[in-house]
Amino acid sequence: MSYADRVFIEMCEDILNNGTSTEGEKVRPHWPDGTAAYTVKKFGVVNRYDLSKEFPILTLRRTALKLATDEMLWIWQRKSNNIHDLKGHIWDEWADEDGSIGKAYGYQMGVKHQYKEGMMDQVDRVIYDLKNNPFSRRIMTNIYVHQDLHEMNLYPCAYSMTFNVTQKSGEDRLTLNAILNQRSQDVLAANNWNVVQYAVLVHMLAQVCDMNVGELVHVIADAHIYDRHIPIIRELIARTPQPAPVFRLNPEVRDFYRFTPEDVSLENYTPGPQIKDIPIAI
Repeated sequence: MSYADRVFIEMCEDILNNGTSTEGEKVRPHWPDGTAAYTVKKFGVVNRYDLSKEFPILTLRRTALKLATDEMLWIWQRKSNNIHDLKGHIWDEWADEDGSIGKAYGYQMGVKHQYKEGMMDQVDRVIYDLKNNPFSRRIMTNIYVHQDLHEMNLYPCAYSMTFNVTQKSGEDRLTLNAILNQRSQDVLAANNWNVVQYAVLVHMLAQVCDMNVGELVHVIADAHIYDRHIPIIRELIARTPQPAPVFRLNPEVRDFYRFTPEDVSLENYTPGPQIKDIPIAI
């Protein structure tokens, strides 16, 4: 069993067995047919993944590595808020007639800010500090910008990354660790998708900054399973997990802005059958 599978199974069992229900409460999300979308939820879920030991992709069902990477690069590299720059269709529900999701996600990553060293956006600032001031405790991003929330078609769910560099005893290279903060997560639709995206991001940043990968810590304020997802989750976590695959990142790429989804791959990935037509609350 892969470590990611074990974490996912235990998290889902905990939510189902010990979570609280929002049934009957006033909730914003709804199903496409207009019915209120209720959840079973847990507050303050924290999962840790040691990327130096294993790549945290589920084998219970397939997580599309290249599509997940493309969406992460859409935000972090292309700094786009337009779905026409994206291969997948996850964001279609929140796009306007021009394809824009408003001043959200990639838009915020591309805004330049004044620092002592000059004007930089948040991504360039992270890379600058990792290369020039790696032991800073201020290497982070935040896209939950209150002044722009009214112009976002969806408030950011995964809204902040904090990077922390350590020096392991006996190792010459530094180790890059990160915390992903998420205010809300649809566990079935998005949990492993987000974990894979930000695991890839840590691998990419570590490579371009000549570091080793360390831990990815995923903090979720509201981890929830929607009412119509409960039977799907029960079937999913009853499956037999497989060993974790081996993650490969093109070692030739040394500039973050030159990575593409084709630079990531997996060896010996044998996941269970995909779950199709998952209903998505909007």
